[in-house]
Amino acid sequence: MDNPLTRRKVLIIASAIDMILSGIVLLIYFGLFPVDISGWGIPRRVIGLVGGVWFAGALAVLVVQLTKTNISE
Repeated sequence: MDNPLTRRKVLIIASAIDMILSGIVLLIYFGLFPVDISGWGIPRRVIGLVGGVWFAGALAVLVVQLTKTNISE
């Protein structure tokens, strides 16, 4: 491979995938994705909290990696 994946590229890819997955969790929480979460035995607010924190963390990592100007790898 001529162009190996750098740490920055891996973090960008991983945080983008995390944003997609946490977005799906939030869509389930808000009822926009047709999944019945009442049978899971987990309180609805916990699913919303986990999805929101997960999304915010992934967004923060993605923003930091995309706005980083010092590439010293």
